[in-house]
Amino acid sequence: MEVAKKYCEKINPLKLPTAIELFAGAGGLALGIEQAGFNTIALIEFNKDAANTLKMNRPKWNVLCDDIANISSKNLCEFFNLDAGELDLLSGGAPCQSFSYAGKRLGLEDTRGMLFYHYAIFLKKLQPKTFLFENVRGLLTHNNGITYNTIIHFFEDMGYTMQSKVLNAWDYGVAQKRERLIIIGIRNDLKNKIKINYPKPHSYKPVLRDVLIDVPHSNGTKYSEHKRKIFDLVPPGGYWRDIPEDIAKEYMKSCWNMGGGRTGILRRLSLDEPSLAVLTSPSQKQTDRCHPLESRPFTVRENARCQGFPDDWEFSGSVGSQYKQVGNAVPVNLGFEVAREIYKGLKL
Repeated sequence: MEVAKKYCEKINPLKLPTAIELFAGAGGLALGIEQAGFNTIALIEFNKDAANTLKMNRPKWNVLCDDIANISSKNLCEFFNLDAGELDLLSGGAPCQSFSYAGKRLGLEDTRGMLFYHYAIFLKKLQPKTFLFENVRGLLTHNNGITYNTIIHFFEDMGYTMQSKVLNAWDYGVAQKRERLIIIGIRNDLKNKIKINYPKPHSYKPVLRDVLIDVPHSNGTKYSEHKRKIFDLVPPGGYWRDIPEDIAKEYMKSCWNMGGGRTGILRRLSLDEPSLAVLTSPSQKQTDRCHPLESRPFTVRENARCQGFPDDWEFSGSVGSQYKQVGNAVPVNLGFEVAREIYKGLKL
């Protein structure tokens, strides 16, 4: 782990605003932050395949493949060779479990076993000027809102003033409908000096036609022969209602009697619409995303295009692991747009 300290000693943090990313995954957010002008001095990721993806694409990045609990317990200022308050941006999105004891104000120690605890500890020890915490929209209502309110309480206790907003990646140059909750924090002593706006939506919203042409070959799974023949019947932009009822009923089985529109079943996307949210698995019965022109799931590279990764960004591990890394990523351009606004605020 001394690699972190040695690496940071080579960097003059005054040249570019500095960032540390937690729960970095395959690097969608980190890549957007890099493009916005930040110097990411360390990234922490527990999954070996995802960490190898980061190392493979950015050999100069300081990637720490370790349990975040092992790192958060250290003297972080000494470990990263930073003074408290020197870091410009802490970024990442911790998976959030439910907080128990409804209606009770929990102390930070009460959440020690949760991944969010370690994000909060990084804030407490490093006191970065700003932070970017991203998560799914569902965090707002998770556990009847207790999870979100508890997290905001912790951020306030760490000395930060926050703003939060749900952003749709489709508004920011990404050919995908994907909503993320974006929480931006500014350290209280800087709240009158730093002003950060949320990015303005783009005038043009891309569709699959913009990203699925001339996609480099990559790994991908296939449907069974039976499922492929059924998808041959589904028109672009269609789903189970657009094929003969007897065939749909036989395929859907118990799902046939479920309520709701069930629009994700036997769903073939169209070139003239954005992708639905890219998933971690390419073929799930109730959330199909069939290719517009061929009866198959999207390949890893096609999903990566929908997430905004450049074609030379390679993914490590098995095909299943690659799908999962891409599906869990923050769309690159969404990360860039938010990080650029933070960069502007820090430069004021």
